[in-house]
Amino acid sequence: MNKFWIVLAHTYFTKLKSKSFMITTIITALLVLGLTNLNHIIELFSDEETKTVAVIDKTGELYEPLEEQLKTDGEKDIDLRMFKGAEDKAKEKVQNGEWQAYVVLGYDDKQLPKAAYYAMTVADSDTPLQLEQALQQIKTTLATAKIGLSTEQVKELYEPVVFEKVALEKNAKTEEELNQARLLVYILLFAIYIFVFMYGTMIVMEVATEKSSRIMEILISSASPVQQMFGKIFGVALLSLTQFSILFVIGYTSIKENGELTAILGFEQIPVATIAYAIVFFLLGYFLYATLFALLGSLVSRIEEVQQMITPVNLLVIAAFFIAMFGLNNPEVPFITVTSFIPFFAPMIMFLRVGMLNVPMWEIALSIGLLVATISFFAYFGAKVYRGGVLMYGKSTSFKDIKKALQLTKK
Repeated sequence: MNKFWIVLAHTYFTKLKSKSFMITTIITALLVLGLTNLNHIIELFSDEETKTVAVIDKTGELYEPLEEQLKTDGEKDIDLRMFKGAEDKAKEKVQNGEWQAYVVLGYDDKQLPKAAYYAMTVADSDTPLQLEQALQQIKTTLATAKIGLSTEQVKELYEPVVFEKVALEKNAKTEEELNQARLLVYILLFAIYIFVFMYGTMIVMEVATEKSSRIMEILISSASPVQQMFGKIFGVALLSLTQFSILFVIGYTSIKENGELTAILGFEQIPVATIAYAIVFFLLGYFLYATLFALLGSLVSRIEEVQQMITPVNLLVIAAFFIAMFGLNNPEVPFITVTSFIPFFAPMIMFLRVGMLNVPMWEIALSIGLLVATISFFAYFGAKVYRGGVLMYGKSTSFKDIKKALQLTKK
C-alpha cells in the first residue's frame, strides 16, 4: 500500500511543479477573470466620445421630434446638429472628420418619415440603429394620429400580452429559476467536459511516455502495475481537483465582486445540493473515463499512437457534452431521461436533470449506482489489462491488443 501512495505523491507533485501546469493554471485563471469581468473590460476600451450627426431636415418638421425622442430613449452619445446647407457641404464635413455622419430626413408618398444615413463606413451599427429606432417611434406616432388613435390607445395597442407560465408540479422551478439554473448548469457541464478530457488524456500520455522511454520496466520492479495504475489515476485526480479549486475560487470571487453578473447568474441563491451533485458527478465522471484512459494508455508503446487509441473514448465524452447541450432546452424529453442512466453519459446528463428538474431520489441513486458499478468493473478489468499491457511493446494496431495484454497477465 505504501508503494501506491508513493506513486500517487510522485505523480501529483511532479505534475504540480511542472511548468506546463503552472502556465496552464495562470492562463486559465486569467481567462476566467477576463470572462467574469467582460462587461468592465468592454467599458474600459469602449469609445465614449459623443458622435456628432448632422441633420438635413427637408420637411422642416422632423428634427425637433427626433431630438426629443433620442432624449426620451436616453441616448446620450449622439449629438444632433441641424444643418441647413447643401448636401455637398455636409459630405465634405463628414469626409474631413468634423462629423461622424449626416442624415437626410423627408416624407415618403404616404407623408410618413423616411431617412438616409451617410457616413464614411457603415461598420458602426449602433448609431444608425439608434436613429432608426427613434424615427420609427415618430413614424408610429404620426401613423396612429392619421387614423385617429389617441396616445392611450396607442400604448394599449403595443402593450405586451399577459402570458403567465404556471408549473403545476409541486416545488417546480419558476421560469426565472430555470434560466438561472440553465446558465449555472452550462458552466459546470463545460467544466466537467474540459477537465475530464484534459486530465484523462494526461493519464494516457503519462503511461505512454514512461513506456516509450523504457522507464516502465524499472517501475514494475519497484511497484506492481495495479498500484501504478491507481496511483496515477488518483494522483492526476488530486491534481485536477487542485487546479479546479484554484479556478473555482478565482471565478467565484470575481463573480461575487461583479454585482451585475451575480444577479444574472443567481449566485446568491445557488442550492447547496447543486454544488454537491456537481462535485459527485465530476468525480465519478473523471474516475470512469480515467480508468478507460489508463487501460488504453497501457496498450500503446509510442506517444504517436495515443490519439488513435483514445479517439473512441474522446467521442463518448464529446457525445455526452452535445447531448447535454441539447438537454438544456429540453430536459424532460425521454431521450434525455434514458441517457441519464447510461454510465458514459450520466455524469453530464443526470447532473443536467438534477440541476434543472425535481428528479426523484431513486433515479439519482440508480444513476450513481450504475456509475459506481461501471467504474468498479473497468477498474477491475482495466487493472488486469494494465498489468499485461505495460509489458507490451511494438506498434499498437487495434483493441485486439487487449486480448494479448490479458494473456500476458496470466503468465
